[in-house]
Amino acid sequence: MINGQKVFDADTHIHPSIEALGPYLGEAFKKKMPEIEQYLVGARSDQTTTPREDPERHHYALGLTPFRRVLGSAEAQAAPKDGRSRLHFGTYSGDKLPAVGVIDDAFDLRVADMDEEGTDVHMMVPDVGVGLSTLGHTEIEMGLIGAYHRLADDFIGRHKGRFMALLAVSGTNVEESAAEIKRWGASDWAAGVLPFAALDRPLDHPDMEPIYAAAAEHDLPILHHSMTWVPPYFPGYRDMDDNRMLARLCSHPWGAMKFMGSMFGSGVLDRYPNLRVGILESGVGWLPFWLRRLEEQIDYVGFTADLQKKVNEYVADGRFFASIEMTEDEDMVKMVMDFIGDHVLMYASDYPHAECEFPDSPSRVMGWKTIPEPSMKKLMWDNAARFFGRK
Repeated sequence: MINGQKVFDADTHIHPSIEALGPYLGEAFKKKMPEIEQYLVGARSDQTTTPREDPERHHYALGLTPFRRVLGSAEAQAAPKDGRSRLHFGTYSGDKLPAVGVIDDAFDLRVADMDEEGTDVHMMVPDVGVGLSTLGHTEIEMGLIGAYHRLADDFIGRHKGRFMALLAVSGTNVEESAAEIKRWGASDWAAGVLPFAALDRPLDHPDMEPIYAAAAEHDLPILHHSMTWVPPYFPGYRDMDDNRMLARLCSHPWGAMKFMGSMFGSGVLDRYPNLRVGILESGVGWLPFWLRRLEEQIDYVGFTADLQKKVNEYVADGRFFASIEMTEDEDMVKMVMDFIGDHVLMYASDYPHAECEFPDSPSRVMGWKTIPEPSMKKLMWDNAARFFGRK
């Protein structure tokens, strides 16, 4: 809490190492571990762009290294001709690095970081072994997802009221994914459902319906958060000219735009009147344009379900939410609020990734003077609490 205002961070990350997941892995998964040992890589303790390697911790990765070419160079990992090195991991945005291990299982240290910032609740986006199914390891993927859910239930249960987390589900195994939602959907920490699409099954495909039905049954929203390291990556990932900056620049808004088109256009919001949808870490400055364009294209082009409402009506009814990116700053966030209302946007820091401005993220946003106090209260707490079903 900061000056009497509760703070709900709508986009933080958790990436449990295989060592952290160990006690929660099923026996069937453990028997298959030798098959995927080749995909084990050293774990980065926290930030993707300022890595601190932990030699005792590991993650599964696909062994792919896309987006490695430096702009202006002919080959991947080549340095610019003027001798400057651009092969660093980017720039950390904050004044202080979060504690080591907070993205893994160091929940006590994470709570200490939250207290330092004045953040009451972290909503956590999972990074688990999704993507292994693209190599034929569907059972292993679901084994990691199940272990993550058990870990979350255990650790969050030790810190009542401080955390919520998304349920991870996979489009490659819809039946088991729906079962995971039903297993954990009533948990007070379950904030929503993060579906990872299969390569050959878009999110609006009828085969995905059991996932949406289970989410609606438990009053859980469906969310999008692009990942630049998980196949099928994001729309147009093959057009990024093997460059990480272009991929990161385009992936999140591009993926969110497509997600919105699929969700609004498929009629899923009509089939499940209580279902909400939202986007994370994709920016919001483009929303006024995209919502208006989406409305026009549904009417002009068609090829969508026979929708009961206009897109702006679903938004006005509180069915759509989006987390801000602080880099868009006060003027852009205010502009979007003025255009679509103050009931949509949610504060988010991206903790503990390098985009967060730890330990000053919430205080910086609360310093935006042009946003009225009632709207700031919605931005910092009310909207996220309503979207994620905070009890």
